[in-house]
Amino acid sequence: MNQKLKQWVEEVERMCRPEAVHWCDGTAEEYDRLAKLMVASDMAKWLDERKRPHSLYFRSDPSDVARVENRTFISTPEKDDAGPTNNWIAPDELKRTLAGLYEGCMRGRTMYVIPFSMGPVGSPLSRIGVEITDSAYVVCNMHIMTRVGTRVLEALGDDGEFVPCLHSVGAPLEQGHKDSSWPCAPIEKKYICHFPAENLIWSYGSGYGGNALLGKKCFALRIASNMARREGWMAEHMLILRLIAPDGRKYHAAAAFPSACGKTNLAMVRPTLPGWKAECIGDDIAWITPGKDGRLYAINPEAGFFGVAPGTSRSSNPMAMDTLSGNCIFTNTVLTEDGDIWWEGMDVPAPAHAMDWKGRPWNGKSAEKGAHPNARFTVPAAQCPVISPDWEDPRGVPIDFFIFGGRRSSTTPLVTEALDWDHGVFLGATACSETTAANIGSVGNLRFDPFAMLPFCGYHMGDYFSHWLAMGDKLGKSAPRIFYVNWFRKDAAGRFLWPGYGENSRVLIWMCERAAGKAAAEQTPLGLMPPAGALDLSGLDVDARTMEELLRVDTAAWRNDLPGIEAHLARFGTRLPERIRRQFESLRERLAP
Repeated sequence: MNQKLKQWVEEVERMCRPEAVHWCDGTAEEYDRLAKLMVASDMAKWLDERKRPHSLYFRSDPSDVARVENRTFISTPEKDDAGPTNNWIAPDELKRTLAGLYEGCMRGRTMYVIPFSMGPVGSPLSRIGVEITDSAYVVCNMHIMTRVGTRVLEALGDDGEFVPCLHSVGAPLEQGHKDSSWPCAPIEKKYICHFPAENLIWSYGSGYGGNALLGKKCFALRIASNMARREGWMAEHMLILRLIAPDGRKYHAAAAFPSACGKTNLAMVRPTLPGWKAECIGDDIAWITPGKDGRLYAINPEAGFFGVAPGTSRSSNPMAMDTLSGNCIFTNTVLTEDGDIWWEGMDVPAPAHAMDWKGRPWNGKSAEKGAHPNARFTVPAAQCPVISPDWEDPRGVPIDFFIFGGRRSSTTPLVTEALDWDHGVFLGATACSETTAANIGSVGNLRFDPFAMLPFCGYHMGDYFSHWLAMGDKLGKSAPRIFYVNWFRKDAAGRFLWPGYGENSRVLIWMCERAAGKAAAEQTPLGLMPPAGALDLSGLDVDARTMEELLRVDTAAWRNDLPGIEAHLARFGTRLPERIRRQFESLRERLAP
């Protein structure tokens, strides 16, 4: 037994005072036993075995449905080290508050100890965590999302390092009281806390998603981004995709998009040009490390997909729908009368008789939506029909190019290639999208989400930009190319100009050919762009005039955007790298009339 781990578990047990302690072994028998316990307690339901084999259905408390960004904290000794994009409380103060909440918080419950590996067990690119929780729901989700159990303890050894992750739903169960179907604490007592100097995570009060599955955003991004900066690698909110050319050559892309920009759809894209194939390696997070040959290599640290259900359909992502055929956990979707699930945008008619995500009768004619907008599925990545055979390669895959993007109805062209690494970092630093109905604020406002890391960077984002620049300096000529895309440009009538989905592969193929030194590009004020005829549009109903509009650089509109970009960069104060400031001035000069 790892002595540091043993001591920590004993300390938590004394503080939280659970009724029992269970060390998770990661077996199928353990998963099934906990599933049966939750079904017996009315927390979960089995879906119909003929429709969705071995799948569980949950409804959360209406107060506990998503990440709680305003209750998420980066606790560094100096406030400025957390930066302007994070909430901060001093470590000593935050620990005093949480220690008071944790005292006796697991009374009447089992304390589960979950050893888990982020990345393939034993890979030099992987890291180990241990989550302590009083939620069987968390254990079952962690079984799917990470590699759990005895083999992780064996890899940890007697003196290996791990990230301690403490979680409680914050609802002690008094003797003789019936448990809630979804125990959690009130919003003002929810805390999701990160202590980067100690590689430590404490979460209290929420049982949902990234608030409770601490291997996901908490470890894989907020803590890992700090580890990566110290150790010389990168922890990124990125999908990893392999594209295979007709001649068999393999290309690998890592891509970051803000929400509602088609990230999961792109991770499972089906190329529409004959002879091209694609394989999914990861849909959400990439850990990227320089290899001995000077190139960057990426692993997907997760073992499953934790995806937003509404909007996922046969038309938007058929591979995801096939992945969800069984062995899933569904949370806050509609539950149909015949024991299956449904959500808005599924491409099938709403059920005539069902229960909505709050457990009320629902038939599709109600004013309220049946599924919560953040309803989720949890499913093993290995079930994806297009998962790469190398998705768990402990060496990772070599990255040929990075892609950033956003949702803009005008202004931003279909695709742009960065002029060089510094310009590419500037593109990532100024990534933005127009807000949708799912975002807070007025629809159509511009929201900057640098590198799609706004809620997930675990330190000052100005320093994060500096880390990207330093990685480029280290990589030199081996640095991947960087591109920026916008699938969402519209015409004057509000119709999308680009068909999207599988047709996005045509843009990806141009990127591959650029990486291979085969495709042409022409310089514009925004960067390098495909000239007329460079994108293969064979069999596609998009005329020359539409393509001209998709690739048009509206310099007047971009000049109007400059004050907003400047104000965004000003948020990072003196920690904004001078090289990023110079990139902004260069853009202003290139756009001058």
